[in-house]
Amino acid sequence: MVDSGLYEIVAYTPDFADALRRIYLEGRRYAFPWMPADAYRSEDFDNAVEGEQILVALHGRIAIGFISWWAPDNFIHCLFVDPAFHGAGIGTRLLNACLGNIGRPAQLKCVAANEAAIRFYTRRKWRAVSQGSCDEGAYSLMMLY
Repeated sequence: MVDSGLYEIVAYTPDFADALRRIYLEGRRYAFPWMPADAYRSEDFDNAVEGEQILVALHGRIAIGFISWWAPDNFIHCLFVDPAFHGAGIGTRLLNACLGNIGRPAQLKCVAANEAAIRFYTRRKWRAVSQGSCDEGAYSLMMLY
């Protein structure tokens, strides 16, 4: 676990792209272990966040997590933290920083089988309002009012 005073949240710049590609790739493999390892590629990050706003969590000068959102819909698309830093409050800090920049209701999709993520959001008062399906399986559309 990392002391939360040892990291900061900053706006994305292209200098972070390589690190965030790695975090996105490793994070999806960690979060969706039922998917084949070769289902994901590092360049997926670029397509996933195209046109989105991004904040980056840094430990020193090293990127350790990020959150991205589609501002017109208050839709949080990606929240990934390097698994080595899970449990340090970094995801919460990223989420809170994002929520400070977007309106309500805010929304996101969370894969149902990713039980840790479902718990993370429900503890923070997000509520499932509908269900759907995507490549990773069933998901809940969650909203924060």
